[in-house]
Amino acid sequence: MPTLSTKATITQRGAVLLGKYVACDAPDETKPLRVVTHAHADHMIGLQQSLRTCEKVLMTEATKDLIDVMMSPLFLMGGSAETFDYGKTLRYKEDCITLFPADHILGAAQVLVEDAEGTRIVYTGDFRIDGTPVLDADVLVMEATYGSPACKRPFNKDVKNLLVSLVEKGLKHGSVYLFGYHGKLQEVMQTLHEAGVKGPFVVPERVFHVSKVCEKHGMRLGRLMLSDEREARGLLEKNSPCIAFYHMGSKSKVGRGGFRVYVSGWEFDSPCREVANKEYVIALSDHSDFNGIMEYVRRSKPKLVITDNFRIGYAETLAKEIRKRFGISAVTLPKSEVK
Repeated sequence: MPTLSTKATITQRGAVLLGKYVACDAPDETKPLRVVTHAHADHMIGLQQSLRTCEKVLMTEATKDLIDVMMSPLFLMGGSAETFDYGKTLRYKEDCITLFPADHILGAAQVLVEDAEGTRIVYTGDFRIDGTPVLDADVLVMEATYGSPACKRPFNKDVKNLLVSLVEKGLKHGSVYLFGYHGKLQEVMQTLHEAGVKGPFVVPERVFHVSKVCEKHGMRLGRLMLSDEREARGLLEKNSPCIAFYHMGSKSKVGRGGFRVYVSGWEFDSPCREVANKEYVIALSDHSDFNGIMEYVRRSKPKLVITDNFRIGYAETLAKEIRKRFGISAVTLPKSEVK
């Protein structure tokens, strides 16, 4: 009978392999099924290759809609992409594959594979513990973004209120430029909209289309104004009160000299930090901190944990802490290549 350690692995290309048939978040030519856990670039590696070679490429409808606007409506056409609802089970030969919600960005999913021996093999993908159902697992493959004891945030409940207060402070002086990544930007929009923050939301075209997908799937973001419209250009040129949402990659190009807010998860000492005159970092993350990751392991009760060493994070440190604190077998994959 196969051992647990043979039932899941992570390849040097970043594919998370579950059971006999499933590869997640990167291509693997030996697996007929591919799952895309969410629409971030480090989880869509080699997607077009998988669309050509896999029998099925599974993702939630929201993830498909996000890929359509972030890549192109043609990107997934002509391939084997299929949308798959949370809680629905696909039987492929002797294995069963089910997707479960993950609180990360819109459409994010955890993956459960149950094999012929009844082994439960779980891949969390990226997640925040508060809104993510914890799945019982025999083998647990998990992200390690903040997998170090140094990555603890004791202030999570205060962050959104601080964000609202900071943006309202900025609006008293004129335009506020807010920078983040797709998914997190829309979470910020929803937070500000629900808090009743006054001021038009100005967005470039790509952020606009991603936001419309989020609204289609139930998020409430308020009125959005395209940044190349005359009214929006006038607001920004005159430094009138408005909130301009831009991808983090644009921070060197727009809003220079203005009131700027960066939304980042890599903040652990303070929920809000002033980094320069009128420039602030807010510690709003779409990943669990170290305590959240460890809580998932505690409640999942796995016999074996595999920490993801392909994507950015603290995989080796996390595996060591799991072994030390829980006495659970934990390994880091893929192994670091010797240079």
